[in-house]
Amino acid sequence: MKIVIRAPNWLGDAVMALPAMEAIRRALPEAFVTVAAIPSVAPIFEEQTSARQDSLLTLSDRRTEIRQLRGGGFDTILLLPNSFRTAWTARRAGIPERWGFAVNMRTPLLTKHVPLPRTDVHQSTYYLELVRGLGIPAEERLPKIAVTARTATRAAKLLEAAGVAATASPIVGFAPGAAYGHAKRWPPSRVMDVIVRLTRERGATCVLLGAPSDRDAGREIESSLPSDVRAINLIGRTDLREFAGVLARCRAFVSNDSGGMHLAAAMGVPVTAIFGPTDERVTAPLGEHDVLIHQVFCRPCMLRDCPIDHRCMKGISAAAVVEAVLHRLDAHV
Repeated sequence: MKIVIRAPNWLGDAVMALPAMEAIRRALPEAFVTVAAIPSVAPIFEEQTSARQDSLLTLSDRRTEIRQLRGGGFDTILLLPNSFRTAWTARRAGIPERWGFAVNMRTPLLTKHVPLPRTDVHQSTYYLELVRGLGIPAEERLPKIAVTARTATRAAKLLEAAGVAATASPIVGFAPGAAYGHAKRWPPSRVMDVIVRLTRERGATCVLLGAPSDRDAGREIESSLPSDVRAINLIGRTDLREFAGVLARCRAFVSNDSGGMHLAAAMGVPVTAIFGPTDERVTAPLGEHDVLIHQVFCRPCMLRDCPIDHRCMKGISAAAVVEAVLHRLDAHV
């Protein structure tokens, strides 16, 4: 049997889908399993993940995706994205068995379809429910990712070039951005306050990480730091695998609700996750982590931009974040 698992298109979702992929691997040990993913997500499957796929198919673009899937000679495709397009593409690629959730008018394109679960389950459980609905046993497990030796070496060289010694400790990572929208972003001034305290009180090496779209937040944080405090700004300077390699060096990670948050959690890095407009019941990092919220009447609103005063995020203090990070650092002394 040759089965291809079409991965979600967002990094965080791809990480949260790992337990479902692992369930497929466990249930079909003799099958040849391929993960198909778009270029922004695919590199994470080049690391050591709990999906344990036999091969990786990086989907070039929509025009060639059908040809790529057809060329794989797959018997079955498991569609983790819910779009009509992915089901239509699988049908046009001639894959005989097409499995997925019955949603977005694509049921006629699927050979096996599963009703959507209730909306308040964690996203990882959501993917597991798809697998269970297909009659495949699927246990609740934590996503697991470990970087390869090559990735660790690349990250070490990047940190060394930025002035971070191999013996630097503790390294605390920060992801001040979020792809979903500005409403998910904790104020940069609060991030700056946390960096100052961790640097002065614990001698921490603080590293800013993120996508090129997060550069403005990084610059704002850097420009507001006092002269005796420095943050290593790697925002927009890493690819996804280097990002993972730097995370592997971190003793703690501070993040908004983001893909980086889920990646850090899957790598076993203690996360202090700051949630505002999104629902921590659905997308909290899996495992033993600190999830900080400030409950107000309007959250979770799921809006990209706050129409009032961003009170859900502004209500989370720098002191609360510092306390959470210090607790994690002290636990691993």
